[in-house]
Amino acid sequence: MSTVTVSAPQTLRRNRSAPRVRAWARRGPLLPALLFTIVVTQLPFVATLVISFLDWNALYPDRRGFAGLGNYSAVLTDPALRASIGTTALLTVSVVLVSLVLGLGIALLLNRAFLGRGIVRTMLIAPFLVVPVAAALLWKHALYNPEYGLFNGILSAVGGSHAPQPDWISTMPTAAVVAALVWQWTPFMMLILLAGLQSRPPDVIEAATVDGAGPFAVFRYITLPHLRQYLELGGLLGCIYIVQNFDAVFTITSGGLGTANLPYTIYETFYQAHDYGRASAAGVVVVVASIVVATFALRVVSSLFRQEAR
Repeated sequence: MSTVTVSAPQTLRRNRSAPRVRAWARRGPLLPALLFTIVVTQLPFVATLVISFLDWNALYPDRRGFAGLGNYSAVLTDPALRASIGTTALLTVSVVLVSLVLGLGIALLLNRAFLGRGIVRTMLIAPFLVVPVAAALLWKHALYNPEYGLFNGILSAVGGSHAPQPDWISTMPTAAVVAALVWQWTPFMMLILLAGLQSRPPDVIEAATVDGAGPFAVFRYITLPHLRQYLELGGLLGCIYIVQNFDAVFTITSGGLGTANLPYTIYETFYQAHDYGRASAAGVVVVVASIVVATFALRVVSSLFRQEAR
């Protein structure tokens, strides 16, 4: 019989390589998903980044060439784009603030026990599950339409034949877009804040009640400080998504009457002006701004998880 001896260096190398093999065995099944994500998300962004440095207008195919930072300079100095930045900021701040206030009020109501709370909660979540284009069409035709819309129908029922029949979209275009977005995003804020309310320490609230604190004092000194990070999380996530909103502006107002935001302005530059280079540069600017906001959102989420783990 022959015995096989394994030297110490070989044993050491095997011991070192074993954790790596196990790690790659765990990561291996994820590689197809990672490759798919790279192909679907990163390659188009790289192509957009490359096009943003080109002078590429489909109306003038013979003038295609390298533009350097010219597209970015044109984007940052374009009056229409500056106006769309202001409109985007107005829409985002209005929708986020109103959605947070309404979501907080609804969350406080749903945090109480009452008959049929589960059904009410499901009904209140429903607007967030509606497809954005379908929600915008619902508001444009079923609610805002001056001839057969619900709002003017209510005015006719209350005021009779002499009741005013305003064209809501023409008279208040920005408010019309904001109202549709608030209707859709309030359930999202409500879910986040309801989770925060249900994570409050009951012993602290009970002690404050025993000490004579009323409902308003409990809300001001215990509930509101506890919900601070949940409010920040809802606001940051809402900003990330609403900055990129295109459906409501395109469907309700078609970007007219001063409601054109950044995504709609990029759409106009790409599909109507056929200036692919400038539209790509504007898209890169929006992506960078969204990444900055998302970074703050991720920091809030990580800090929230760290506090919950304590």
